[in-house]
Amino acid sequence: MTAKTLDGASVARAIKDEVAREVAEYSRRGVRPGLAAVLVGSDPASQIYVSGKVRTCEQLGLYSEKIDLPETTTTEELLALVRDLNSRDEIDGVLIQLPLPKQVDAALVLNSVDPAKDVDGFHPVNIGRLTLNEPGLRPCTPAGIIELLDRHEIQMKGARAVVMGRSRIAGLPIALLLLHRHATVTICHSRTKDLPTVACEADILIAAIGKTGMVDRSYIKPGAAVVDVGMNRATTREELARFFGDDPKRRAAFDKNGYTLIGDVNPREAGEVAGYFTPVPGGVGPLTIAMLMKNTLSAMKMRRVA
Repeated sequence: MTAKTLDGASVARAIKDEVAREVAEYSRRGVRPGLAAVLVGSDPASQIYVSGKVRTCEQLGLYSEKIDLPETTTTEELLALVRDLNSRDEIDGVLIQLPLPKQVDAALVLNSVDPAKDVDGFHPVNIGRLTLNEPGLRPCTPAGIIELLDRHEIQMKGARAVVMGRSRIAGLPIALLLLHRHATVTICHSRTKDLPTVACEADILIAAIGKTGMVDRSYIKPGAAVVDVGMNRATTREELARFFGDDPKRRAAFDKNGYTLIGDVNPREAGEVAGYFTPVPGGVGPLTIAMLMKNTLSAMKMRRVA
């Protein structure tokens, strides 16, 4: 069996095209969704992430603001900024880029964002609405995974789904979204006994555990749809050979950078056993920013149009 690719990049492009068309229509009516992205400090990875989000806003026609704050910013200063952004009608989404400096109470700051503008979908109010399957803003990566499965016509209703990982960012909301689509869901974690036996019962297997290439063929039911949420690095030639064999693109990336990206799933073995699987990169990753744009548009419609 050779697994089919669940192409997150193409789905992300489709979502962004849909958002751009809808944004253009609302803009003609004088309403434009707006996103404020707050970055504290000069972490290089965070700079790249935030710049990418702002650039995507520009490409799709959304209004955006990138707010750079010094590393010494206090909790009180961030809370004051969030209060201001909450009060501004033209700002529909407020994004606080993580991680925040150690002196900042991150939970307090994140929970101060107006739930109606919480485009990350992590506010307790929005998690509560997700739990009860009520309208609200959903976490971007989990919502993107549902879009990915939908657009590849992966049946969720009645399927056995196993979610490996229970984080607030990924595992828990993915499990809830699958449950609301009438899947029978099992959540696994570090204390789950005989994890491969549980995992290989899944028609849909979600790996979100942060363990490089851990999910091998013993975890995968033949023909299953495997979604890899992990983002890790293979940093040795032994790992390169074990996970990618003689793949020339991976070897070139390794020779250039000293590593190549890999998720939580062993791609060689998943490709031989699964019916569908997501590549890393190019699977789940591109969907996160696309769903952030969709959430910002949704927030505008719920706040200013409905």
